[in-house]
This record gives sequence, C-alpha cells and structure tokens, in this order.
Amino acid sequence: MDVASTIPFQPIYQFFNGKKQEGDIFGFLNLLRLWRLRRVSKFFSRLEKDTRFSYFWTRFCKLVCVTLFAVHSAGCFYYWLATHYHTAENTWIGSNVTSFQERSISLGYTYSMYWSVVTLTTVGYGDLRAHNTGEKVFAIFYMLFNIGLTAYLIGNMTNLVVHSVARTFAMRDAINEILRYARKNRLPEGIKEQMLAHSTLRFKTAELQQEEVVEDLPKAIRSSIAQHLFHTTLQNTYLFKGVPEDFLVQLVSEIKAEYFPPKVDIVIQNEIPTDFYIIVSGAVEVVTYKSGTEQFLSKLESPELFGEIGVIFNMPQPFTVRSKRLSQVVRISHHHFKQLLQLFNTDGKIILSNFLQHLKGIEKEELQEIPLISELLSDLNSEEFSVNTERNHEGPNQEGTRIRRVSATFPTRIIIHGYHPHDKPNEGGIDGKLIHLPESVEGLLTIAEKKFGKRRSIILLADGSQQKDLGALQENDHLYIV
Repeated sequence: MDVASTIPFQPIYQFFNGKKQEGDIFGFLNLLRLWRLRRVSKFFSRLEKDTRFSYFWTRFCKLVCVTLFAVHSAGCFYYWLATHYHTAENTWIGSNVTSFQERSISLGYTYSMYWSVVTLTTVGYGDLRAHNTGEKVFAIFYMLFNIGLTAYLIGNMTNLVVHSVARTFAMRDAINEILRYARKNRLPEGIKEQMLAHSTLRFKTAELQQEEVVEDLPKAIRSSIAQHLFHTTLQNTYLFKGVPEDFLVQLVSEIKAEYFPPKVDIVIQNEIPTDFYIIVSGAVEVVTYKSGTEQFLSKLESPELFGEIGVIFNMPQPFTVRSKRLSQVVRISHHHFKQLLQLFNTDGKIILSNFLQHLKGIEKEELQEIPLISELLSDLNSEEFSVNTERNHEGPNQEGTRIRRVSATFPTRIIIHGYHPHDKPNEGGIDGKLIHLPESVEGLLTIAEKKFGKRRSIILLADGSQQKDLGALQENDHLYIV
C-alpha cells in the first residue's frame, strides 16, 4: 500500500499512450494517497513525546490539521455529489451558481469549504442547502460526525488550557485557603503575611526542588544528585572540615534542601532540636529574646550552619534563627547524624574537635546566652570534662600550633542535684547541673564537690534508692548527691 499510494498513475498513462486522460478511475486511484495519513498520525505522536518541542503547540497543530482535513474532505465529497448528479440545477451549488461545472475549480472549492465550515460550526445559514436525496443523506451523516469531532476538539483544547494553568489554579486555591483560615482564627497580620509568603515561595521554587521527581529515583541516583549539588557546601562547613570522603557521601545522601522567604523563623528558641541546617545561599540572622524583647546577635551566610548546638548537646535550641532574605538551606536529621557518628568513630573525633574549636570562637554575646557552653569550656580547660584525649594525632596546623583530637563518642549526659530527692531545693537556687558522666564513682563525687562546694559520698536516684553502677545510667538521668 505504501508503494501503491506513491505511484503517479496519470503521468505513466500519458507516457505510454501519449494522451492526457482524466476520469473517475484516476480520481479513485489518487485516493490511495490517504493511506499515508497514518504516517502523519505517527509523526505527531513522536512530536508529542519529544521534549524539545512544546506539547501545547504540537497538540494544537494536530487539532488544527484534523479539523482542516475533515472540512476539506467533506467539502470535496459534497462537490463531487453535485458534479455527478444528472440535473445540475437540482444540486446545492447548481441552484445558486448557474453552469458551475464550466466555471473554475477554485470557485467550486470555495463554495464547498464555505458550506463545510458553516455546517461544522453548527451555524447553518441555510443559503447552501441540500436539494436532492443523496445530498441530504450525506449532510445527515456529516452533521452526526461533527458532533463527535466537536466534542473531541473542545475536550482536547480544554485539557491543554487547564494543564497550562493548573499550577496557577492550585496556588490561588492554596492562598484562598490560607486567607480563610487566618480570617476564621483571627490571626495577626504578621503571621498571615508569613503564611502567604511561604505558600507563594513553595510554588515559585517547585521547579527548582522537584521533590516528587527525585523521590521516585533510586537511592544511588538521589545520592549522586545531592553529591553534585551540596558536596562542596558540606566540605566548606567548619563542622566537616578534614572529614574523610566516605562520611560526607553517607551524610549527603539523606539531606533535604529547602527554601525560606525573608523574615521567616527557621529555628525557634527553646524548641526541641530535630535537625540542624547548613546555608547554601542567602543569609540568616541569629536573635534571642530577653524579657520579651528581641535582641540581634549575629548574621550567618553560606556555608555556615545553625542549630547544631541544640542537636549535639540534645538541649532546647538556644536561639531563634530567622531568614534575612530568600535563602536555601539543607536540613540534616539529628537521628541520621548520630547514627553516622556511631558508624564512623574515627571521623567523629574530627567532627567533635571542630565543634569544640568552634565553641571557643563563639562571640561573647552569644556565649552569655548559653550557660552550659561556658561550663563546658571551663571543664575542658581544667580537664574535668569527661572526654578521652589522645596525642597520637598531634601535628602542627597552619599556625604551627598543636591540635588535640577528642574522642568521637559523645559521653552520656546526666543531671546532678545537691540535695536529697525527697527534699525541695532552696527557693531561687539552681535545680540541677548538666554534666557528662565520668568513668568512675569517685570522678562523679569530685565533680559534685566542685559544683556544689561540699564533699558528698552517697549517690541516689529519684526514688531515693542508692545507685552504685554508673554503667546502667542513661541520657538525661537525674542523680542526687548527698
């Protein structure tokens, strides 16, 4: 059929007979060319799947071609009915154009297309109407066909338009929901503006994040993507300087990227820490609240991190961190980070050493807001802090000084009290002190003596029972030294 649809029958006949022959037989043979239309359909199908071309315009051109082909075919067949009817005046075109068969073919084609378009669009002026039975039968079937064709065209165009504005509709619906929620609950204007800014930013940055696309990919590919995007940022962060590549590869595979609009609280003071963050782009400001007033402490930019103090010490976040401008951060899970430290013990030594060095460089204003850090640094300097140090890693750094590596295992933290568990502390006194659990009972009693100023010898639990085995203690247990 492909070969038959391309054979030039009329030129071949003229070549062998020397005469130009025109007749119905050649007209029907030319209909074989319609066989090639199936290739046109496959051609448009390939274009629709090709991402180099706009799906909207490819589909739109296909619908236009389908419409033109239907109108053209119907008009040609309707004109053929008129030319083959025995009485020319009793046809749809003969009643309006006398001797139309002797006129130019372009005139007949114009009339045919006019009738076909008017009928397809259901306008139906009635100036070109069917006169004989054959024309009426064809007009009936053509109008029935137009019902399906019109539904097909309208349905496809509706889908194209709705698909192109679906994200806009979703954003408008989300904003309307926020406005209704804020109005119903009488939220302050500032909170409502933050909600609107976050919702708008989520839609604007959806193409950058594409979480739904990444989540469907295998873990190895997701890890490679994160490695490409954020590996350099992690390397330049103070906490992971000098950490081997294996640790960074494991860490980067589980991080999540997020965007925050300006003036949005990312970390809230005194909240329970679940993650800490690394700034990829933008800037944040660190603030604290004193007596209900907000006090600015510092400004952080890429590749600095925040929230790590609360995560590492497992304490409420000491500061509020707020985005200063549009910022992208990567979020590292507290749980995943601790798991990696247990697996990579040697790497944890480097991380803990970096962290302790960072604590010593914290600005005085920030240090005053975290009494625990002041005590920790004091204990480190006096070597009362229960961490094991080793000098087999000593070596000169860039300034020529010695670096002391600290053990990667974060010691168990407990809270000690200087009174009996059945007694109440003095009013206005300190309820307890957070310390790292030493290796021996004698070390614990020595720390308690320095904390409370008096030598004690008995260690009690909250229920009043005596505790002699320190190995059975867990994180954040309370001990009473009396």
